[in-house]
Amino acid sequence: MKLVLETKNINKHFYKPKDFHVLKDISFGVREGEFASIMGKSGSGKSTLLYVLSTMDTDYTGELYLGNELITGKSHQELSRIRNKNIGFVFQFHYLLSEFSVLENVMLPAKKLGEKSNSEIERDAHQKLEMLNIGHLAGQRASRISGGEKQRVAIARALINDPTILMGDEPTGNLDSHNSENVFNIFKNLKENQGLSLLVVTHDEDFAKRTDRIIEMEDGRIFKQ
Repeated sequence: MKLVLETKNINKHFYKPKDFHVLKDISFGVREGEFASIMGKSGSGKSTLLYVLSTMDTDYTGELYLGNELITGKSHQELSRIRNKNIGFVFQFHYLLSEFSVLENVMLPAKKLGEKSNSEIERDAHQKLEMLNIGHLAGQRASRISGGEKQRVAIARALINDPTILMGDEPTGNLDSHNSENVFNIFKNLKENQGLSLLVVTHDEDFAKRTDRIIEMEDGRIFKQ
């Protein structure tokens, strides 16, 4: 099975206030169409690892591959393009621009990538919103919709450039059980119907148990995967 993401011997230190070895020799891969979760106590290095994997943090040693391409060592400009095209990101907080409409929020990453015309991007954005059953919210201001709806809009935005992998940092951490269940089902459908790969950091054991694989972290290491 093809790997969409792979790390080889990733190490990371924080040097202030004193040397702290936060990621220790991390080697693992995520397969095409796999829904994997990362679990571990607070401070185990989960979110730090996700930032390295998402190419936003480049201050590490070791190798990161997306597809079969070595990403480590590329320029910030190149990484920004690769990230925008290949990685969808869903955070605990939705980070929507409240003065923009739902549709405009979803269109933003595609406009930044600049590979399609505005009308194509708009059509794609409507399609993603429909897929997540929130097409009727397209014209609403992002500030006027509920928390569960905001997180769906954030997922639509993460999908607009048809990424090869969707990463989540506690994507249900701010939601009640009903909306958490909705997000889980959306992710599961993306895996099953679109063949998307997903990698989600979560504290929610029920969520993790229903993913294909749990990667467990402790003290900066992967001790089970």
